[in-house]
Amino acid sequence: MALYNLSVLDALDTARMQWYHVTAILIAGMGFFSDAYDLFCISTVSKLLGRLYYYDPSSRHPGKLPPTVNNFVVGVALVGTLIGQLVFGFLGDKLGRKKVYGITLILMAICSICSGLSFGYSPKAVMVTLCFFRFWLGFGIGGDYPLSATIMAEYANKKTRGAFIAAVFAMQGVGIIFAGLVSMIVSSIFLSEYGGPKFRENHILSTEPEADYVWRIVLMLGALPALLTYYWRMKMPETGRYTALIEGNATQAAIDMAHVLDIEIPADQDRLSQFKAANDYPLLSRTFLERHGRHLIGTMSTWFFLDTAYYSQHLTQKDIFPAMGLTQADVDVSALREMFETSRTMFVVALLGTFPGYWFTVFFIETIGRFFIQLVGFFMMSIFLLIMGIKYDYLKERENNWIFAALYGLIFFFANFGPNSTTFVLPAELFPTRLRSTCHALSAASGKAGAMIAAFVLQNYAMNVNQIKHIMVFLALTSMFGFCCTFLVTETKGRSLEEISGENGAQKETNPATKLRMAPGREAI
Repeated sequence: MALYNLSVLDALDTARMQWYHVTAILIAGMGFFSDAYDLFCISTVSKLLGRLYYYDPSSRHPGKLPPTVNNFVVGVALVGTLIGQLVFGFLGDKLGRKKVYGITLILMAICSICSGLSFGYSPKAVMVTLCFFRFWLGFGIGGDYPLSATIMAEYANKKTRGAFIAAVFAMQGVGIIFAGLVSMIVSSIFLSEYGGPKFRENHILSTEPEADYVWRIVLMLGALPALLTYYWRMKMPETGRYTALIEGNATQAAIDMAHVLDIEIPADQDRLSQFKAANDYPLLSRTFLERHGRHLIGTMSTWFFLDTAYYSQHLTQKDIFPAMGLTQADVDVSALREMFETSRTMFVVALLGTFPGYWFTVFFIETIGRFFIQLVGFFMMSIFLLIMGIKYDYLKERENNWIFAALYGLIFFFANFGPNSTTFVLPAELFPTRLRSTCHALSAASGKAGAMIAAFVLQNYAMNVNQIKHIMVFLALTSMFGFCCTFLVTETKGRSLEEISGENGAQKETNPATKLRMAPGREAI
């Protein structure tokens, strides 16, 4: 099949790394910083909410959020995220990446602030208000997934594209660290001024009244990075690929990218007809199914299994830590002390386990490749989860807590130096420009469906200490399913987006695990 390309696309694929690439990573990455902070800080405050609003004087234990309320408080943002991914992913292909990119930040900033407000004083009023705004917060967060990945993929050169996209996603690791750090600092400040007695010493005063300000401050601070990033995000031009291939204006694309890259780029307006003739097919078509169907099933299934395991670990930390003795029992601490200890443990796990994994991916994705990193990551996650499930009773003994902490950290390390990063990268590379944002959105939404299972189903079992080991074994199986589904995707490193998707007439590469050569005239799907 004949190969064809535009000069503006060649310029983007071969451009040396410039300061503009760094600023694009930071601008897109700060959205993911906000995303991670907003999604994960709820785990640090949910127990505090239970103590403040659901204490039963007849009980011998501190107040806890009822299971249904807890599930909605923690999981409603994930529902909003799933819907936001689908809506903004579709709009990103129909209206342009830039036109809808700023809306996500505005939603995130407004809803972060409003999450800390209450329309009433009763527990029901507070929880309904919190859930309402966290749903729309998730809606804005969802839009950032397909748009940031697509924009970074379409700006990057083909030699460092994977590292650039992974670096944007790695800001999620920084956001998770700050979710624990900010919660730890805020609770520590209030603890030093207003710290109450242990629950077993005084059931009433152990829940400090001032703690009601703490969770609000932590949630509202999530608006800050989104507000700081908005101006610079609006200054970014539309991607050259969208302007040329979708809007059909190769001249404007050449002008925009020449300004960004500081080079001369010919317009090649006359070559656009070749691209349009070869790639003018919708998502729901036989042509798409034949060319990209297997890859879409692969990216959706692997992200689903990854998020089922990954979010289960994050959202149940507050229940796992006390069960393993990493934090004190709830009756031995006050409300603020419990939040401080939970935040501190989450911060340490994120700093030593979660954060390094993201950046290992950034540094090695262009040498090892996406496929192998994802395959090994899923395999190692399943091994460590299985060990923790089988040996749970042994690991929960106090003298073995350090072994549990090490295994727990390794799970997060190989999740992030593995499928949590690569499932974000691959959908931004495998699909054609016309459908790239939509396909990434479908893949990401599939992942959030798995995260919802973690939030609304598995989290109920984590409240029962005896069920945690069964959850670990189940998550080991889901990780192994992710390992198997990885064979549905292909390696993308070192190739242009148009070559990977077949937009330039190039024959697509088959799965790297098979190394099979297609016969002439046959197209791999």
